[in-house]
Order: sequence, then C-alpha cells, then structure tokens
Amino acid sequence: MKTYIAIISAIFLAIAVVFNFLPRTKYSVLEKRDLKTFPEYSIDKLSNGTFTKEISEWFSDSEPYRDLLMSLSMSIKDYQRLVTDEDNITFHAAEGPTPEELEAQRKAEEEARERTPNRTAKEYENKLTANENAKIAHAGIIVVGSGEKVRAMMAYGGEAGGGMQFANIVNLYKQTFGDKVNIYCMVVPIAIDFYCPDKVKKRTKPQLPTINNIYTHLDEDVKAVDVYTTLGEHAGEDIYLRTDHHWTPLGAYYAARRFAKIADVPFRDLSSYEKNVIHGFVGTMYGYSKDIAVKKAPEDFVYYKPKGVDYQTTFVTYILDKDYNITAESQPKQDEFFKKYKDGSSSAYFTFMGGDQLLVKVKTSTNNHRRLMLIKDSFGNALPAFLFYSFEEIHVVDFRYFNQNIQKYVSDNNITDILFEQNIFNAYSPSIYKRLEKFLNQ
Repeated sequence: MKTYIAIISAIFLAIAVVFNFLPRTKYSVLEKRDLKTFPEYSIDKLSNGTFTKEISEWFSDSEPYRDLLMSLSMSIKDYQRLVTDEDNITFHAAEGPTPEELEAQRKAEEEARERTPNRTAKEYENKLTANENAKIAHAGIIVVGSGEKVRAMMAYGGEAGGGMQFANIVNLYKQTFGDKVNIYCMVVPIAIDFYCPDKVKKRTKPQLPTINNIYTHLDEDVKAVDVYTTLGEHAGEDIYLRTDHHWTPLGAYYAARRFAKIADVPFRDLSSYEKNVIHGFVGTMYGYSKDIAVKKAPEDFVYYKPKGVDYQTTFVTYILDKDYNITAESQPKQDEFFKKYKDGSSSAYFTFMGGDQLLVKVKTSTNNHRRLMLIKDSFGNALPAFLFYSFEEIHVVDFRYFNQNIQKYVSDNNITDILFEQNIFNAYSPSIYKRLEKFLNQ
C-alpha cells in the first residue's frame, strides 16, 4: 500500500512540476496557431471575473509539451476508437442530408443545367476510393484509407441554393468596370467530392449544386471558369493534398490551364517548368482531424518553377492586430516569389509568396498588354506561377486583406482582367459580399 501511495504521489508531483515550473508553450505546430498569452491585469477585469477566466484559459492552452501530449492522446484514442461495423467506419459528426433534401438538390441541379447548359459543371463519379474504408475524425473530418495513403478531407454542408452573395458581388464588379475589364469567376471544390467513399457520403453534401447555382446566376458577360469538371477529369492524379485542406500545385495547374483558355491567353505545359519536391509534408488536416494516422502518412509536396520567362516580384506586407484588421503596411519590397522550406516542414504550402497577408505584384517578360488581378483565398496562392507566360503583370489580392480603393488601383495599374477565385466554403459564405464590396468604396 505504501509503495502504491508513493508511486501515485510521485506521478502527481511530476505533473505539478511540469505544468507549473517548465516553460509554457507559445506556438502549436500541430494546430498552426499562437497559443494564449498571460492576460493583462485591470481592476475591471478582476471585478467581473474576466481576469481569472483568462488566466485559466492561458494555463490550459499553453501547457508545456502541448503538441507531444496531444499526439499521445490521439494515439490512445485511435486505438480505443469505437468501430461501428467491420469496415472501420466511426461516426461523431452531425447527420447528413435527408432523402428529401437530396432530391431537392438533384432537382435544383437539373433546373440549373436546363437554364444555362454552358455554365454548369459536370457531375463526377468516384471510381477511385468509392469502396475504401473510412472513419469520421474530430470535427466531422473524413479520414480515408490506411497506412501511407491515408487521406483526410473536410465535409461540406452547403445547400444547393447557396453562393448567391458571391455571384452577386462578382456581377457588381462587372457592372462597375464594364467593358474595360474582363471578369472571371472560379469556384474551387474541396477534395471530398472526388474521394469520398460511398459508405460515408451521407456525412457530407454535394458541392456541384452550389457551384452550378453560382455560375447560373452570373451575368452573361461574366465568364465562369468551370474547374470542377477539369479537376474531376484528373482526379486519378495527385490534384489534392492528402494531409492538407488545399489542392496540390498540380491541381492548380489544371485550373490555371482552364482559365487561360477562357481568357484567351498563352499557356505552357509542365515541360516548361522545373519540378521541385519537399519531402515529408504533413499539412493542416493533422491538426484539424486530431487523427494520428494523418501524421503517420506524410506526403511529397511537389511544386513547379517556370523556366524561360523573367519575372520580378514586389511585396507589400500588411501588419494586423489580434482581430486581423490591417493597422499598417510595409513599403514595397522586391523579393523571391518562391520561398524555400526544408523537408518535413509543415509550412510547405507557403512556398508561394510566403502567405496571405500580402499585396503582390509580379512583372513578367510576357509582353501582351494583359494585366491580371487575382482576388483569391489561400487556394489561389498556387495559381499565379502558372500564369507568368500568360500575362504581362499579375496583381495578387487576398479577399481578406486589402486597404486601397480597388477602382483606383485597377485604373492606376491598367488592369485588363480580374479573376475571382474562392474555394467552395468562402464562395458559400454570406460575408464575402461585404468584404469585396468594401474594396470598391474604401
């Protein structure tokens, strides 16, 4: 009995020493975020209980060895996971669409095709992973397969009639700029439509009805860029990352090729590019899914540098406050478009420009008087490198960060083409209208 008490006491003492005296963790590589810092003291915060609450949040959020402990917890949960049938499918997510909702989605899709057959994406039939094993991990993320080929994917919950605000704001830009500027709309699907096993399809909704709804409601002089069909045609290739929520540069290449055809600009195939590889990449889906199987299935991050074209990249970096509002900006600075990361780096997707909180201008040796503004989310970071042969200049604006009047910017820089690229989640979000409308008037 004394030995048992001594062992338990030693364990509790070790835990107390670790959590109270060792340095606190400031950044989580697993979750890719800064952890909470010790709160600032004030009489008001103390009197209303906020101060003690924030101390508690800081203490639990910044525990020493946070990532190590979380990984250990994931491993234990993976072994203890409740299996609902012999195919290793476990469910913790919300229920999927009802049969009535699926039928309504089907009818909406058919109606969209009948109205504007040239503005609808074609349905993709999964012949690759339809019968693979799958499980629902943390936050409803679907994890497919096992071993080194594990793929983690976000579920989609949007309805067939969604995305109207995105269509409306793209139309507003066309009405604002008129014939002076070509306007294009590209909605990028996430991977789940192409790789979701049949047995877990009820846990996600099809993206195609939403995408077709957006394209159907674009004005006639706005050009839809159907990359859903294009990506479906190449789903057997590595067009989406297995351990990250983004597409691969190869997926972006096929999308850029489709856009270049619609924009009627030159385009080069992959033989004009230098292939580069970052080995051992594990992206965002490890932290999102909290599934150790994702960490154990690293992949190659393959990207391509254009050859035979000169280009010069100028960056303006935005300084943000804790609420991600722009508080200041750097002076324009020339730097490399492609950033370098070592094997095993979880930041490999930052290879393109280094991130999102930037205004980027690329001046190329392509002399055709076509100047593109790309208004994008993080998926769009992989697009510009495939368009250096296509446009004289490429201006990259993230829809979350821009502090100039876009009408003046377009005029001052002689922009001829604007491409709106958004992944399906952002295209579906009602807030996108206000963000992009602000650019027109700020």
